[in-house]
Amino acid sequence: MEDLIREALSNSSKVRKNSLIDKIIPVEGGCIHDAWCIHLENGIKVFAKSNHIDNVNMFNYEIECLLALNRFANQSYISIPRPVDLITYKNISILCLEWIDLKKSNQRILGKGLALLHKKSSETSNNEFGWDGEGFIGSNTQKKGWEKDWGRFFVNYRLRPQLIQAETWGINVENYEDVLLYLTSYLNAHHPKVSLVHGDLWSGNCGGTKNNSGALYDPASYWGDREVDLSMTKLFGGFSLEFYKGYEDIWPLDVTSKERTAIYNLYHLLNHANIFGGSYKQSSLNILKDLRCRLKTKS
Repeated sequence: MEDLIREALSNSSKVRKNSLIDKIIPVEGGCIHDAWCIHLENGIKVFAKSNHIDNVNMFNYEIECLLALNRFANQSYISIPRPVDLITYKNISILCLEWIDLKKSNQRILGKGLALLHKKSSETSNNEFGWDGEGFIGSNTQKKGWEKDWGRFFVNYRLRPQLIQAETWGINVENYEDVLLYLTSYLNAHHPKVSLVHGDLWSGNCGGTKNNSGALYDPASYWGDREVDLSMTKLFGGFSLEFYKGYEDIWPLDVTSKERTAIYNLYHLLNHANIFGGSYKQSSLNILKDLRCRLKTKS
Protein backbone atom coordinates (compact mmCIF):
# COMPACT_ATOMS: atom_id res chain seq x y z
CA MET A 1 0.00 0.00 0.00
CA GLU A 2 2.82 2.42 0.82
CA ASP A 3 4.23 2.02 -2.69
CA LEU A 4 0.81 2.84 -4.13
CA ILE A 5 0.54 5.91 -1.88
CA ARG A 6 3.98 7.05 -3.00
CA GLU A 7 3.04 6.65 -6.67
CA ALA A 8 -0.15 8.65 -6.19
CA LEU A 9 1.50 11.47 -4.24
CA SER A 10 4.34 11.73 -6.73
CA ASN A 11 1.81 13.08 -9.22
CA SER A 12 0.69 15.89 -6.89
CA SER A 13 2.63 19.13 -7.12
CA LYS A 14 0.45 20.52 -4.30
CA VAL A 15 1.77 17.90 -1.92
CA ARG A 16 5.39 17.72 -3.01
CA LYS A 17 5.94 21.48 -3.55
CA ASN A 18 9.11 20.86 -5.60
CA SER A 19 10.40 18.33 -3.06
CA LEU A 20 10.74 14.56 -3.25
CA ILE A 21 9.05 12.18 -0.82
CA ASP A 22 11.50 10.93 1.80
CA LYS A 23 9.38 8.38 3.63
CA ILE A 24 5.81 7.38 4.35
CA ILE A 25 4.92 6.23 7.86
CA PRO A 26 1.57 4.70 8.87
CA VAL A 27 -0.34 6.59 11.57
CA GLU A 28 -2.57 4.70 14.01
CA GLY A 29 -5.91 5.82 15.34
CA GLY A 30 -8.46 5.81 12.50
CA CYS A 31 -11.10 3.10 12.06
CA ILE A 32 -12.51 4.19 8.68
CA HIS A 33 -9.48 5.34 6.69
CA ASP A 34 -5.82 4.37 6.61
CA ALA A 35 -3.66 7.28 7.77
CA TRP A 36 -0.12 8.30 6.87
CA CYS A 37 2.56 10.81 7.74
CA ILE A 38 4.27 11.92 4.53
CA HIS A 39 7.83 13.15 5.12
CA LEU A 40 9.22 15.32 2.33
CA GLU A 41 12.95 15.80 1.78
CA ASN A 42 12.58 19.54 2.46
CA GLY A 43 11.51 18.75 6.04
CA ILE A 44 7.78 19.38 5.57
CA LYS A 45 5.29 16.77 6.78
CA VAL A 46 1.82 16.15 5.30
CA PHE A 47 -1.01 14.14 6.83
CA ALA A 48 -2.76 11.78 4.41
CA LYS A 49 -5.84 9.58 4.63
CA SER A 50 -6.53 6.87 2.09
CA ASN A 51 -9.56 4.79 1.23
CA HIS A 52 -11.10 3.02 -1.75
CA ILE A 53 -11.91 5.32 -4.64
CA ASP A 54 -15.61 4.57 -4.17
CA ASN A 55 -15.44 6.49 -0.87
CA VAL A 56 -13.98 9.68 -2.33
CA ASN A 57 -17.19 11.56 -1.41
CA MET A 58 -16.29 11.15 2.25
CA PHE A 59 -13.14 13.15 1.54
CA ASN A 60 -15.01 15.74 -0.53
CA TYR A 61 -17.32 16.32 2.41
CA GLU A 62 -14.43 16.57 4.86
CA ILE A 63 -12.79 19.21 2.67
CA GLU A 64 -16.00 21.25 2.68
CA CYS A 65 -16.19 20.99 6.48
CA LEU A 66 -12.56 21.96 7.06
CA LEU A 67 -12.77 24.96 4.75
CA ALA A 68 -15.96 26.16 6.47
CA LEU A 69 -14.51 25.71 9.97
CA ASN A 70 -11.31 27.52 9.00
CA ARG A 71 -13.39 30.44 7.78
CA PHE A 72 -14.65 31.12 11.31
CA ALA A 73 -11.81 29.82 13.49
CA ASN A 74 -9.74 32.27 15.53
CA GLN A 75 -6.23 30.96 14.86
CA SER A 76 -4.97 32.34 18.17
CA TYR A 77 -7.19 29.84 19.97
CA ILE A 78 -7.86 26.98 17.60
CA SER A 79 -6.10 25.28 14.68
CA ILE A 80 -7.92 23.36 11.97
CA PRO A 81 -5.95 21.53 9.26
CA ARG A 82 -6.26 23.00 5.79
CA PRO A 83 -6.76 20.68 2.81
CA VAL A 84 -3.71 20.35 0.58
CA ASP A 85 -4.96 18.03 -2.17
CA LEU A 86 -7.46 15.30 -2.99
CA ILE A 87 -6.01 12.61 -5.22
CA THR A 88 -7.69 9.72 -6.99
CA TYR A 89 -5.26 7.15 -8.35
CA LYS A 90 -6.04 3.67 -9.63
CA ASN A 91 -8.41 2.21 -7.01
CA ILE A 92 -7.68 4.60 -4.13
CA SER A 93 -8.53 8.12 -3.02
CA ILE A 94 -6.19 10.14 -0.82
CA LEU A 95 -6.96 13.28 1.20
CA CYS A 96 -3.87 15.30 2.06
CA LEU A 97 -3.98 17.84 4.89
CA GLU A 98 -1.62 20.19 6.63
CA TRP A 99 0.29 18.39 9.36
CA ILE A 100 -0.40 19.61 12.89
CA ASP A 101 1.94 18.53 15.69
CA LEU A 102 -0.51 17.53 18.39
CA LYS A 103 -0.09 17.42 22.13
CA LYS A 104 -2.38 17.32 25.16
CA SER A 105 -4.74 20.24 24.87
CA ASN A 106 -5.02 23.30 27.03
CA GLN A 107 -8.67 22.68 27.79
CA ARG A 108 -9.55 26.27 28.61
CA ILE A 109 -8.06 27.52 25.32
CA LEU A 110 -9.84 24.72 23.42
CA GLY A 111 -13.16 25.70 25.00
CA LYS A 112 -12.64 29.36 24.15
CA GLY A 113 -11.68 28.50 20.59
CA LEU A 114 -14.83 26.45 20.06
CA ALA A 115 -17.02 29.20 21.52
CA LEU A 116 -15.39 31.83 19.30
CA LEU A 117 -15.99 29.65 16.24
CA HIS A 118 -19.63 29.08 17.16
CA LYS A 119 -20.18 32.75 17.95
CA LYS A 120 -18.53 34.19 14.83
CA SER A 121 -20.37 31.77 12.54
CA SER A 122 -23.69 32.67 14.20
CA GLU A 123 -23.17 36.28 13.15
CA THR A 124 -23.45 35.48 9.43
CA SER A 125 -26.59 36.07 7.39
CA ASN A 126 -27.40 32.34 7.32
CA ASN A 127 -30.78 31.77 8.94
CA GLU A 128 -31.35 28.10 8.07
CA PHE A 129 -30.17 24.84 9.59
CA GLY A 130 -28.56 22.18 7.42
CA TRP A 131 -25.95 21.48 4.76
CA ASP A 132 -25.98 21.55 0.96
CA GLY A 133 -24.57 18.11 0.21
CA GLU A 134 -24.78 14.65 1.66
CA GLY A 135 -22.44 14.31 4.61
CA PHE A 136 -21.09 11.51 6.73
CA ILE A 137 -21.10 10.71 10.43
CA GLY A 138 -18.56 7.97 10.92
CA SER A 139 -19.21 5.51 8.10
CA ASN A 140 -22.91 6.43 7.95
CA THR A 141 -24.40 9.08 5.70
CA GLN A 142 -25.70 12.36 7.10
CA LYS A 143 -28.79 13.65 5.32
CA LYS A 144 -28.52 16.86 3.32
CA GLY A 145 -31.08 19.65 3.23
CA TRP A 146 -32.20 22.85 4.93
CA GLU A 147 -34.89 23.88 7.40
CA LYS A 148 -35.71 27.18 9.10
CA ASP A 149 -37.12 25.34 12.12
CA TRP A 150 -34.41 23.71 14.23
CA GLY A 151 -36.73 21.12 15.76
CA ARG A 152 -37.96 19.95 12.38
CA PHE A 153 -34.40 19.79 11.07
CA PHE A 154 -32.96 17.80 13.95
CA VAL A 155 -35.84 15.34 14.02
CA ASN A 156 -36.21 14.79 10.26
CA TYR A 157 -32.60 15.14 9.10
CA ARG A 158 -30.76 13.63 12.05
CA LEU A 159 -32.90 11.43 14.31
CA ARG A 160 -35.39 9.96 11.85
CA PRO A 161 -32.82 8.57 9.35
CA GLN A 162 -31.01 6.83 12.21
CA LEU A 163 -34.27 5.48 13.64
CA ILE A 164 -35.26 4.10 10.25
CA GLN A 165 -31.90 2.37 9.98
CA ALA A 166 -32.39 1.03 13.51
CA GLU A 167 -35.43 -0.92 12.35
CA THR A 168 -32.91 -3.64 11.37
CA TRP A 169 -32.26 -4.32 15.05
CA GLY A 170 -35.76 -3.90 16.42
CA ILE A 171 -36.84 -0.26 16.59
CA ASN A 172 -40.21 0.54 15.08
CA VAL A 173 -40.25 4.22 14.11
CA GLU A 174 -44.04 4.37 14.21
CA ASN A 175 -43.92 3.60 17.93
CA TYR A 176 -41.98 6.83 18.48
CA GLU A 177 -43.86 9.29 16.27
CA ASP A 178 -45.37 10.93 19.35
CA VAL A 179 -41.87 11.41 20.83
CA LEU A 180 -40.58 12.87 17.56
CA LEU A 181 -43.53 15.26 17.37
CA TYR A 182 -42.84 16.37 20.95
CA LEU A 183 -39.12 16.88 20.20
CA THR A 184 -39.91 18.95 17.12
CA SER A 185 -42.02 21.34 19.17
CA TYR A 186 -39.69 21.33 22.18
CA LEU A 187 -36.55 22.10 20.16
CA ASN A 188 -38.33 24.78 18.14
CA ALA A 189 -39.28 26.52 21.39
CA HIS A 190 -35.58 26.67 22.26
CA HIS A 191 -34.93 29.09 19.32
CA PRO A 192 -31.16 28.53 18.96
CA LYS A 193 -28.99 30.73 16.79
CA VAL A 194 -27.68 29.11 13.62
CA SER A 195 -24.02 28.20 14.17
CA LEU A 196 -21.51 26.13 12.27
CA VAL A 197 -20.85 23.00 14.34
CA HIS A 198 -18.05 20.46 14.27
CA GLY A 199 -20.66 17.74 14.39
CA ASP A 200 -18.61 14.85 15.80
CA LEU A 201 -16.87 16.41 18.79
CA TRP A 202 -15.54 13.65 20.99
CA SER A 203 -12.08 13.74 22.57
CA GLY A 204 -10.52 11.76 19.70
CA ASN A 205 -11.33 14.55 17.23
CA CYS A 206 -9.63 17.41 19.05
CA GLY A 207 -6.42 18.19 20.86
CA GLY A 208 -3.77 20.83 21.36
CA THR A 209 -0.82 22.11 19.38
CA LYS A 210 2.79 23.00 20.19
CA ASN A 211 1.72 26.65 19.96
CA ASN A 212 -0.70 26.03 22.87
CA SER A 213 -3.82 26.51 20.75
CA GLY A 214 -6.61 23.97 20.54
CA ALA A 215 -7.09 21.80 17.46
CA LEU A 216 -10.19 20.41 15.76
CA TYR A 217 -10.23 17.77 13.02
CA ASP A 218 -12.30 14.92 11.55
CA PRO A 219 -15.49 17.03 11.41
CA ALA A 220 -19.02 16.13 10.37
CA SER A 221 -20.16 19.73 10.11
CA TYR A 222 -23.47 21.39 9.39
CA TRP A 223 -25.28 24.54 10.46
CA GLY A 224 -27.09 23.74 13.68
CA ASP A 225 -27.52 24.43 17.38
CA ARG A 226 -24.10 24.91 19.00
CA GLU A 227 -25.31 22.77 21.90
CA VAL A 228 -24.92 19.61 19.79
CA ASP A 229 -21.14 20.00 20.03
CA LEU A 230 -21.18 20.67 23.78
CA SER A 231 -23.53 17.73 24.32
CA MET A 232 -21.26 15.27 22.52
CA THR A 233 -18.27 16.32 24.62
CA LYS A 234 -20.18 14.82 27.55
CA LEU A 235 -21.07 11.54 25.81
CA PHE A 236 -17.72 9.76 26.05
CA GLY A 237 -15.86 12.08 28.43
CA GLY A 238 -12.34 13.43 28.04
CA PHE A 239 -13.15 17.11 28.60
CA SER A 240 -12.31 18.84 31.87
CA LEU A 241 -14.21 21.51 33.76
CA GLU A 242 -11.68 24.02 32.37
CA PHE A 243 -12.97 23.32 28.86
CA TYR A 244 -16.51 24.33 29.79
CA LYS A 245 -15.29 27.33 31.77
CA GLY A 246 -13.34 28.48 28.73
CA TYR A 247 -16.42 28.11 26.54
CA GLU A 248 -18.66 30.03 28.91
CA ASP A 249 -16.06 32.79 29.22
CA ILE A 250 -16.83 33.60 25.58
CA TRP A 251 -20.47 32.59 25.05
CA PRO A 252 -22.44 31.33 28.07
CA LEU A 253 -24.96 28.57 27.51
CA ASP A 254 -28.63 28.84 28.38
CA VAL A 255 -29.45 27.52 31.84
CA THR A 256 -31.76 24.93 30.22
CA SER A 257 -29.05 23.48 27.95
CA LYS A 258 -28.61 20.36 30.12
CA GLU A 259 -32.20 19.40 29.35
CA ARG A 260 -31.24 18.91 25.69
CA THR A 261 -27.98 16.98 26.16
CA ALA A 262 -29.55 13.51 25.99
CA ILE A 263 -31.69 14.50 23.01
CA TYR A 264 -28.70 15.60 20.99
CA ASN A 265 -26.61 12.61 22.04
CA LEU A 266 -29.37 10.24 20.98
CA TYR A 267 -28.31 10.96 17.41
CA HIS A 268 -24.77 9.74 18.06
CA LEU A 269 -25.85 6.76 20.15
CA LEU A 270 -28.22 5.61 17.41
CA ASN A 271 -25.46 6.07 14.86
CA HIS A 272 -23.07 3.98 16.98
CA ALA A 273 -25.78 1.36 17.52
CA ASN A 274 -26.37 1.15 13.78
CA ILE A 275 -22.65 0.82 13.02
CA PHE A 276 -21.28 -1.13 15.99
CA GLY A 277 -24.32 -2.60 17.78
CA GLY A 278 -23.59 -3.74 21.32
CA SER A 279 -24.51 -1.65 24.34
CA TYR A 280 -25.24 1.39 22.16
CA LYS A 281 -28.59 -0.20 21.31
CA GLN A 282 -29.75 -0.29 24.91
CA SER A 283 -28.39 3.19 25.58
CA SER A 284 -30.48 4.48 22.66
CA LEU A 285 -33.58 2.67 23.90
CA ASN A 286 -33.06 4.07 27.40
CA ILE A 287 -33.05 7.65 26.11
CA LEU A 288 -36.13 7.02 23.98
CA LYS A 289 -37.86 5.60 27.07
CA ASP A 290 -36.86 8.63 29.13
CA LEU A 291 -38.13 10.98 26.44
CA ARG A 292 -41.48 9.20 26.41
CA CYS A 293 -41.68 9.63 30.18
CA ARG A 294 -40.89 13.31 29.73
CA LEU A 295 -43.66 13.55 27.13
CA LYS A 296 -46.20 11.94 29.49
CA THR A 297 -45.19 14.36 32.24
CA LYS A 298 -45.83 17.31 29.88
CA SER A 299 -49.23 15.94 28.80
